[in-house]
Amino acid sequence: MKSINERKTPGFFLASCDWLSALLFALVVGTASGAEFDLVLRRGQVVNGTGKAAFVGDVAVKAGRIVAVGDFAGRGTTELEATGLVVAPGFIDVHTHGEDVLERPLAENFLRMGVTTLVLGNCGSSKLEIGELFQQLATNPPSANVATLIGHNNVRAAAMGGSFMRPPTAGELSRMKAAVEKGMKEGALGLSTGLIYLPGTFSKTEELVAVAKALTPFDGIYVSHMRSEGEKIYEALDELIQIGREAKIRAHVSHIKLSGKKQWGQTEKVLAVLAGARAQGVSVTQDQYVYTASSTGVSQLLPDSSREGGSEKFAARIHDPVQRAKIVAQMTNSLARGGHDGYDYVTIASCRHDPGINGLTLPEAAKLRKGSASVEKQIELVFDLERNGRTTAVFFGMSETDLQAFLRHTNTMFASDSGVRKFQDGVPHPRGYGNNARVLGRYVRELKLLSVEEAVRRMTALPAEAFRLADRGLVREGFWADLAVFKAEAVRDEATFKAPHHYATGFRWVLVNGVVTVDNDRHTAARAGVGVRRAEKR
Repeated sequence: MKSINERKTPGFFLASCDWLSALLFALVVGTASGAEFDLVLRRGQVVNGTGKAAFVGDVAVKAGRIVAVGDFAGRGTTELEATGLVVAPGFIDVHTHGEDVLERPLAENFLRMGVTTLVLGNCGSSKLEIGELFQQLATNPPSANVATLIGHNNVRAAAMGGSFMRPPTAGELSRMKAAVEKGMKEGALGLSTGLIYLPGTFSKTEELVAVAKALTPFDGIYVSHMRSEGEKIYEALDELIQIGREAKIRAHVSHIKLSGKKQWGQTEKVLAVLAGARAQGVSVTQDQYVYTASSTGVSQLLPDSSREGGSEKFAARIHDPVQRAKIVAQMTNSLARGGHDGYDYVTIASCRHDPGINGLTLPEAAKLRKGSASVEKQIELVFDLERNGRTTAVFFGMSETDLQAFLRHTNTMFASDSGVRKFQDGVPHPRGYGNNARVLGRYVRELKLLSVEEAVRRMTALPAEAFRLADRGLVREGFWADLAVFKAEAVRDEATFKAPHHYATGFRWVLVNGVVTVDNDRHTAARAGVGVRRAEKR
């Protein structure tokens, strides 16, 4: 079996249009040499997504698709001069939490860093009714294209009636498999798990294999936020590989990293495990965001067992002196295992019930709200935050050296792990504004760890093939005209951890299905995105 990285021009795409769509396409555009086009990009540096060297050429668009690349006759109704600019496929972000795109359809933070397709439903959390999601996207079109996975956590909670620390019954397991099968029939790309989140953290490998087998007839992908990215990462990787092997499906590691100083420096060993899986016939890929901090809920600082059964049971446990002492001991021990003497590595990103602590570290917030920055008061604040609803935080726990080692690997895609940002709301992780621009600015232009051609491949053709997104991810005749046009020497991520609400710069135009959606670093308010269903298995 060839690995994805060996197929620089994916054969998957060549078979992605059936005879009817090919006929309709020909009727719409005619021959490239004789057609008049809707739009032509002139004399750009075409980086087509295959990883091959850039070339100077024109790109013509008609009826939302690319109809000619290179030298051709004919003029466009709109002609855009792209001399000195890179013309690339629009970027595909395979790890987003963009379910809020229905509320904020402009998705400006994504479009303004060149992202034209969002994959929702990650970390085990998704809409349950996939068909309904696509209907909503049709009636309330977004600026970006939207695809989705179906989330195991939602499926499990619906089938089992809550978050329980037990295996599903035969009937519950049957309902879970049926829900996944239904989601796949309605166009989901695959199944995601979030195995540090409720209720997925209580699932066993056998359950996950059984549910993942519902993907097999559909050529779906299994995408996992694994149980551990730190001290138990190898057990977590073994589980992911086992699920891929036994279900006979592709597997994908979400936001690959080594979390915690004690784990730093093991990238070669992690990558060797993944290479071993591929050598044994299990197709495995991974994505990463290019920052040395993660972001998730503060609830992840709590032991899994303390959250079993939901918020009411949690409140009861921390009001019981014996159980509270047990939870505090578990948290203190966890800090010690990680080499920490407190939560100074945690910064509050968004606390809805107490926005006054946004941007503070947990010790700073404890000092402000509890009168002391002691570990005991920090833990007490964590309890308060959990009782009052979801609070997100930024966790500084990764090594730049490890990040760069994962970045160099040919199967690593770049994904933001972000939702649609509400401008100036909270102090969120800057990745939601800058991830793709940071790849091009810092790691391509400044550090020269990747060529622009290879970086573009990782953000376009590689994710399109792995996630089965037909007719996207390449600058090629017949493909949808999702295009990112940028100045290579100027593209830049402007967002920082202290001041995250800054859009990326350097993007001259971003097109979605042939429509100019970003013009000179400004969103045009166009909403040409569509719901993108999984390509049918060939």
